[in-house]
Order: sequence, then C-alpha cells, then structure tokens
Amino acid sequence: MLNPITVMLTASGSQFAPSIVKCFKNNQEREVRVIGCDMDSEPSNQYMVDKFYHTPPVNAPHYAKTIADICKNENVRILFPQMSAELPVFLREIDKFTAVGTEVSMTSNEGVNTANNKLKLYEFMQEYGISTVPFRRVKCLDELDDAITGLGYPEKPVCIKIAESSGSRGIRIIDSSKSLYDLFIRSKPESFYTTLEYMKQTLKEATVFPELFVMKYLSGNEFTVDLLADNGNVLYISGRNNTRMLMSIAQVSVLQENHRAFSIAKQVVEALKLDGVIGMDFLFDENGMTQLMDVNPRIDATVSIFAAGGLNLPYLCIKKILGEEMPEVKVTYGTRLKRRYAETFTGNNGELIAW
Repeated sequence: MLNPITVMLTASGSQFAPSIVKCFKNNQEREVRVIGCDMDSEPSNQYMVDKFYHTPPVNAPHYAKTIADICKNENVRILFPQMSAELPVFLREIDKFTAVGTEVSMTSNEGVNTANNKLKLYEFMQEYGISTVPFRRVKCLDELDDAITGLGYPEKPVCIKIAESSGSRGIRIIDSSKSLYDLFIRSKPESFYTTLEYMKQTLKEATVFPELFVMKYLSGNEFTVDLLADNGNVLYISGRNNTRMLMSIAQVSVLQENHRAFSIAKQVVEALKLDGVIGMDFLFDENGMTQLMDVNPRIDATVSIFAAGGLNLPYLCIKKILGEEMPEVKVTYGTRLKRRYAETFTGNNGELIAW
C-alpha cells in the first residue's frame, strides 16, 4: 500500500458529495482521509466524511483564511473545491494554501476566470477559432430585442444566460410559442421556459444590469465531458450522455464516446492552460452535433459514473499532484447511472440513526 494522504472537500454537504468521497476511498492503493466543510451546519454532514467543519459562506471576507487554517490543522495535502464561486477566491489567495503545505486542485492562472464566465468563454473561443454556438452580448435592456431577433426570434426560441452562474441559475429559454398559463398548468417548476415580456419585467427589477448574453437555443440532450488536465495537457478524458436531468444534475447518464466533444474540450484545455479535474457541458444541436455550453473548472457532480466505468478522476488527480506514475486506463463505455434517493437520519442531538 502507498502512503496515506489527507484531502479536503468543500461543499461536502451537497447531495452528490458522498459519491465523490467514495471515489477517494475506493482506490485500492492507499488510505485517503477526507476532511469536509460546508456553510450548512446540517448534523448529518459530519457522517459523510472523516471529519467535518462548519465554515462561513464563500463571500465571507475571511473564507480563504478559514479554509487554509483547517488545512493546516488537519495536515491537508490537497484541497478539492466543489463550487465554481470558490475558484476566484482561492486563486487570489493561493499563497495562504502554499504556506501551509496544501495544494489546491484547480487551474492557478487567469484561465480559470475565463472558464468560469460563460460570456468570456464564448468570446475567447470565438477569438481562438474554437467552434461555438451563435451568441450576442446584451449590455442593457434596450439591446435585448435586437440581440434575440438577430438569433431568429420569434420564429426560433433563444436562450438567455447570466455570464457568471452555475447549477441552472440565471438561465431561461425565451419561446414565443409558450404561454405563461400553459407553463403554469402543464410544466413542473423546474421548467426553463419563459416569455419575452416576463423576462423584460424581471430584468427591470435589477438594480445593476447583470453581465448577460443570449445564444441559439439547442433542444438536444446534454452531453458532459469530464477530464483530468495537467497545465493544458489532457491526461484522461471520457464522456457521458445525460438522458434525464433535474435542475442541472444528471438523473440518468450513460458513458459514451464523442470525438467532436473530446476535440473541443482538448482545444479549450490547451488554450486556457486548464488544470485538474474539469467538467464541460455540451448540448446536441438539430444536426446531432455537440456544442459546448459551459466549463466547470472543478470536480463535476456526476464524476462517480466515470469511476464506476474504470476512470476514477478524483483519485487520479491525487496521483498527478503527488507526482506518481499514472496508470493506463480503459473506460467501459455503456456504464449507466441511475440516481435514486438515499436518506440519512439523525436524532435530536445530531447523533446518527442507523435505520
């Protein structure tokens, strides 16, 4: 067995954190001790990891220092951020982690900020000749009509997005064929459809107009590429077709190859010099071609399906950071994920109830 190691996972109270912890633990090579932290003090969080810390939110003034202090106290060798909002904070204050001997598994250059901002990413791809979907920047409400008509509205629906958002926040589909009443009686609350009038009314309430853009709407399934990069070089890569989604989280997913998506992903990684475990979300267009939607320059929520198919990206990232020999890996395509609920029960005093 190799030497044991301690890692830390932020947002460890998330619904998909247990599967990421499992990726660390099920490696057949070494003991991995997992420290978790979350802004939510839910008592069951402590049972998801080896040791748990309640932390302030990411926008707190001393968030990075708080995390670095935990890393120092627990002798954390590698920190794995789970939230996109953490990455600019950790990038600015990376010296705090270096000082305590902790390496943050993330891209440590400005490429991470480009990847984190959908609009900057699209403009970067356009500049570098990387295939992207048609889009228009919207600087104020008065520009919205021209932007969407330039993309074919009202004959074609369009998608409107906030540049910096994640987890399905700040995304809507403007479709002239939909009515608010039909959406009310026929669609579940997670529907992204809206009307132009409702969208305008929503944006009028903004005290500061957000960084916003509109893009061609793609109606196909989501296809996600997950990979491990080493400063712009892709070490491992695979893909999954997400046939059922719920609020941006795959509920049914199947490992598949897609050479176009793989090629675009590699171009983006090389151009931005990305590093670590990264997820990229694509959609299929009307011609069955994958088009890049956004980049998550951190561990993806559904990374466990790759581990089940033979490609344990979180653990391979540990080996990369430690400078160990990287193994050859064969992905078992066709591996399928189906998400179901599994509850954790605690008592009045936060004790675990084994039921």
